[in-house]
Amino acid sequence: MPKSILEAIKEGHWDFEPPDVHSALFSGADAMPGTWEKVEILAERVRRGLPLWHPDDRDDAEAPPKRGPR
Repeated sequence: MPKSILEAIKEGHWDFEPPDVHSALFSGADAMPGTWEKVEILAERVRRGLPLWHPDDRDDAEAPPKRGPR
């Protein structure tokens, strides 16, 4: 059973649906949409078999980060 969409594609499983992962098990991203930083975060999520999107991801370039300053 593949752990990520990348593994599924390599194995020819075109109907793969990743398991649900609770958002508390991985962090939202403060990176602005459309930046290479955000793309790198999404790529790492794919490699780890996580969902692409997190409820706390920054989704608006004009809005401040949802989690505030660190």
